[in-house]
Amino acid sequence: MRKIENFFKLKEHNTTFSTEVLAGVTTFFTMAYVLFVHPQMLAETGLPRNGVYIATILSAVIGTLMMGLYANIPYAQAPGMGLNAFFTYTVVIIGGFTPYEALAMVFVCGVINMIITVTSIRKQLVKAIPETLQQAIGAGIGLFIAYIGLLNVGFINFSAGVPSLTNFQDPNVLLAIIGIAITLILMLKKVKGAILISIIVTTIIGIPMGIVDISSIGSGADSYGTVFADFKSIFGVALGKEGIVSLFTNHDIFKVIPIIFAFSLTDTFDTIGTFIGTGRRSGIFTDEDEKAMETGSGLNSKMERGLFADMVATTAGSILGTSNVTTFVESSAGIGVGGRTGLTSVVTAILFLLSIVAAPVIGLIPSAATAPALIVVGILMAGSFADIEWTNFEDAIPAFFTVLMTVLTYSISNGLAFGFISYILVKVTTGKAKEVHPIVYGSTLLFVINFVIVALG
Repeated sequence: MRKIENFFKLKEHNTTFSTEVLAGVTTFFTMAYVLFVHPQMLAETGLPRNGVYIATILSAVIGTLMMGLYANIPYAQAPGMGLNAFFTYTVVIIGGFTPYEALAMVFVCGVINMIITVTSIRKQLVKAIPETLQQAIGAGIGLFIAYIGLLNVGFINFSAGVPSLTNFQDPNVLLAIIGIAITLILMLKKVKGAILISIIVTTIIGIPMGIVDISSIGSGADSYGTVFADFKSIFGVALGKEGIVSLFTNHDIFKVIPIIFAFSLTDTFDTIGTFIGTGRRSGIFTDEDEKAMETGSGLNSKMERGLFADMVATTAGSILGTSNVTTFVESSAGIGVGGRTGLTSVVTAILFLLSIVAAPVIGLIPSAATAPALIVVGILMAGSFADIEWTNFEDAIPAFFTVLMTVLTYSISNGLAFGFISYILVKVTTGKAKEVHPIVYGSTLLFVINFVIVALG
């Protein structure tokens, strides 16, 4: 016990072993919903859901252990909500890339972000992207995934050629409405693990409604052997012929680069935002940590090591067979009950690893049970709207176009493109062109080139 206390510096952080364990358990149950929601979403790309379930667990374990053992901070990681939607709907379904080519993009993103993290490029990137666009990206993603949640259960009807409300005759829609109500009630009552509990309860309610078929439990399609065979079928494919080789031989580089840039930018600022938003209030990160992030290079502070851990997890996740791994804001639940060191993260990682035993039942979870999770996560992410100065028209223009185009075009990269273009338009028009960082100019040029290539077909 003394070795654990000394390794994690529990006394120095004014915490105890029992407090850290409680915090780790709290964080796990708050974010465990991702184990059910994420595989179901990536399954729409053609990846095997059971295989993605194992990849989700292992990537979460790798990233969260690095947070605990390397950075000694109480943050947990898993495949990010929003980035998985971008991966599924924008890159694969709309963009025409195969899921393995998309995984190759995630791998490249992870490598680039590791380089950015350990060099002075990071401080340039942090300074380059205006705060307004950073907040708009998060808000846009929130609306995007909430909309996907509604679409996944048929809540929105397109039969008339324009969006309209469903007629509520579909049992899946009715079950989803029940699930939304359960989730919102539990969230309002501040029940720990509210989203996870809602998924489980909604799935159980789906049994008498004829939506969930429990007779499939233990069948060959859901046995441990099949689950791990599915995982084996996707492991490492991102680095082979079907992945990175196909990506750079069968696609135009100007189409690939904006997508990788969107992955990279969103992942980086998602993690930095989580660190600053939760670590500043709790004292986990000091002013010196934030200053080092903005002005220095290397891995000298806890925040820098945490960011590096995030990027390593993304790279490893792509090899395992999942989209970008990121730091979950739900880590704040564990921090809220006293978690202050990496021991919290280690406990969370152990619980993720134990979740492998639930693999045979992952196929039972209906979309009506996971859609409420997407909607509620969207509500939480929409909190970024509050940090945008809408009364300042110069800020409102790029923020508005970022959010609008992210949602309407199913694309974070399109949202970024229109946000950057409108931002430059605002600054040039108001005589502030010199305030625009060269990185923004260069990125915007790449977006424009991609649009031209698409137009020329």
